[in-house]
Amino acid sequence: MEAVKKVYDFLEDAKSFYLATVEGDQPRVRVYGAILMFEDNLYLMAFARTNATKQIASNPKAEICAFKGKTLRVTCKLVEDNRQAVKDAMMAKMPSLKPITGEAGENAVMLRVTEATATFFNLMEPVETITF
Repeated sequence: MEAVKKVYDFLEDAKSFYLATVEGDQPRVRVYGAILMFEDNLYLMAFARTNATKQIASNPKAEICAFKGKTLRVTCKLVEDNRQAVKDAMMAKMPSLKPITGEAGENAVMLRVTEATATFFNLMEPVETITF
């Protein structure tokens, strides 16, 4: 739980981060900002019916990268968890998403970060690696 919180705090402080997925043999990267801690798990929110959600459904392997004085890279798998309680928690945290996702988050896909290895870097030197 402490490892997940440390990663969440870093991403929250950075405000935005990059998510890399795979399409066939081509990496795809896009910027994200919607993250959530729920039931001691880290979640990302994606919009339904996007290339990202299709790519994750085909291959759940992903990487997350953020910079805030240090660099954080998380190698993980993303698993859909579209329970209403998770969506409600995200909508409560970020109500500004409601016009895009719908009041109950019906146009959102909640992705739980699993099998994660997070490495913090100072310049190019790894300084800490944690798993969760």
